[in-house]
Amino acid sequence: MTNAPRLKLALVGCGGIAQAHWHGIQTHVPELVVTAVVDTHAGRAEDMARQTGAQPFTDLDDALAHGDFDAVDIMLPHHLHEEAALRAFAAGKHVVLEKPMAPTVAACDRILEAARRAGTVFMVAEQAQYWPDAVKVQELIHAGAIGEVITARAFFGNPVGERRAGGGVTPWRYSLAMAGGGLCIDGGAHWIRPLRMWLGEIEEVAAVTARPLAEMEGESLARTLLRFRSGVVASFDALHAGAVMGPAEEFRVTGTLGELITERGTNGRLLLYDRAHPDGQVLLYKDEGRRAAFGYELREFARAVLYGEPLTAGPEVSLGELRTALAIYRAAESRQWARVWE
Repeated sequence: MTNAPRLKLALVGCGGIAQAHWHGIQTHVPELVVTAVVDTHAGRAEDMARQTGAQPFTDLDDALAHGDFDAVDIMLPHHLHEEAALRAFAAGKHVVLEKPMAPTVAACDRILEAARRAGTVFMVAEQAQYWPDAVKVQELIHAGAIGEVITARAFFGNPVGERRAGGGVTPWRYSLAMAGGGLCIDGGAHWIRPLRMWLGEIEEVAAVTARPLAEMEGESLARTLLRFRSGVVASFDALHAGAVMGPAEEFRVTGTLGELITERGTNGRLLLYDRAHPDGQVLLYKDEGRRAAFGYELREFARAVLYGEPLTAGPEVSLGELRTALAIYRAAESRQWARVWE
């Protein structure tokens, strides 16, 4: 790969997710070289610059004017996505943008229009699309391994641990204005995407939400039913509360011939239960592959720019997770089924 073309990339936002992206680049994307890092917090920008060998900036406009890069990887709080993406497109840059594309459908429409005008590659980073366990389940369902799907369920949850002592920094994700919602619009998207990969598009939802974690302004609990266009009904639960969580399933997909189950936890497995394996066949351990998914998605972005290779899922696909989350909020408020694609 020494003589192969490489894409110069700016990391925009140097928080925790930037570390995951940087690790993915180092381990899986020789096509990418990070030449600029941007963060309004000078210390974070300088720390990231030392890690990557890139030039630090504290202002995106300054970076776009003076930095040496052709693409940006935007990893900012949700409410800043639109402005950053529009500036990058106006400067003619290729853009990979962390999910959600934006907190509102109207903002997403403006971003998509800016991408069309720029004519550059645009990708919304949803690493669940590249989870090896999610891809494997998709392959097995399409191959008929569990027969016709009857139903499915998904659980996304994390314990809070011991409550922060006074004076602790509140995560930006706890702010409704910055995040646009709670669990469903944020981390829950990683569980909604696999359900859509496996079962097709979601038609309508019914939901109850609550806030057991008082300092989180959006929902920290959601219990939902998802009705797919196929007629299949699945459940999706999300929870961020409590000090400790025990073992659980992340996904269960039940078919006429068997079940596929993904376990939660650091040693979580994907298992197939069928007549030949009534006690369960271990297909893979998921966690190493999930960490690698950040690299897989960025490798696909780089190859789309460098070689014109198609994206597995175009940016408009991410509207499904956003619209599902927004429908969950409407359903919880109205206590009625809410349509996703209005």
